[in-house]
This record gives sequence, structure tokens and C-alpha cells, in this order.
Amino acid sequence: MDKSPSTCAVPDIQQSLRQVDSKLLLGSEGRVVILHQGQQYILRQTQAGKLILTK
Repeated sequence: MDKSPSTCAVPDIQQSLRQVDSKLLLGSEGRVVILHQGQQYILRQTQAGKLILTK
């Protein structure tokens, strides 16, 4: 019996999704307003370097 792991064709998400560097997105202020379906959301970076999205 073969105990080797099976391989399956899983698409590489890194290649299929658009990537934006957070420094470019957030700018020097460390925050950006995102408009989504008529609503405003703020994406900001905390002092600890984490991202928080608020409405």
C-alpha cells in the first residue's frame, strides 16, 4: 500500500488574486477609506502593525 501523500490540482491562490502592498494602499497616514455598496469603511494599521476594518 502506497503511503505517499496524494496530489490534487489546487489553484495557486497567490497567482489568482490581485495583490496590493499595504504601504501603498494605506499611504503615509496608515489608513484608507474604502467605499463599498454606498457605505464607508476605514482600513487602518494599528501601532502593533495589525489591520483593522471599521464601518
